[in-house]
Amino acid sequence: DKYQLNRTMDLLGSILGSMDKPPTISTQEKKRRESELKRAAEEKQKKSKFRKDIEQKVGEFIQDGSRTRLKFEPMEKVYRSIVHDVADVAGLTSFSFGEEDKDRYVMLFKKEHLPSDEELEALRSGEEYDPSSAELRRQSDEMKAKLDETSPQQSKRRKTSDDQAASSQNYHDKYKAILGEKSGQGAAVVTTPNKAFGYVPSENKKDQRSIEQTLNDIKQRKQQQQREDN
Repeated sequence: DKYQLNRTMDLLGSILGSMDKPPTISTQEKKRRESELKRAAEEKQKKSKFRKDIEQKVGEFIQDGSRTRLKFEPMEKVYRSIVHDVADVAGLTSFSFGEEDKDRYVMLFKKEHLPSDEELEALRSGEEYDPSSAELRRQSDEMKAKLDETSPQQSKRRKTSDDQAASSQNYHDKYKAILGEKSGQGAAVVTTPNKAFGYVPSENKKDQRSIEQTLNDIKQRKQQQQREDN
């Protein structure tokens, strides 16, 4: 039994000896990993300190009633995200302006003093905002918009008026050609309009014919009726 056990141990030893050894980390790779871990720890510590500084500045800004906005210096995107996060937690509104990787910065606004759309547009364009010029431009835009709204209506009314005038003229020309220009002028009766709508003066109700004309008209109608009865 002892002999058999020795042989088994020898066989196991030879098997283990023939197996590949686990890979070992080189000294250079080990130093590289240690350096990366160190840099990550330093970056984390740097961000933590940066956040504390931003929180302090934001707190002072909120407590200062004379200030309505807070502008930071240009910074990298990762740090701008920290500023935006601190502003959101503090109940402020934040915007980023400028060109990426060049001069992009963050500006905070108190919610009761938010910038107008005109100022935001100027800041995004990198221009200096002038409230007086912006107000004049706004008034000019409103006036132009009102003119644009009324112009189609005026054109429509003008076209309708022109169409009615043309229709009336065409009607007059049509019957002028048929009846003659002076037709009916002799039989026209001039009436005097009254201020009360629908009221006709008593003078206009009177029969303007003479007695002889009236008798002749009655006689003619009577003769006409007799002919129709026969």
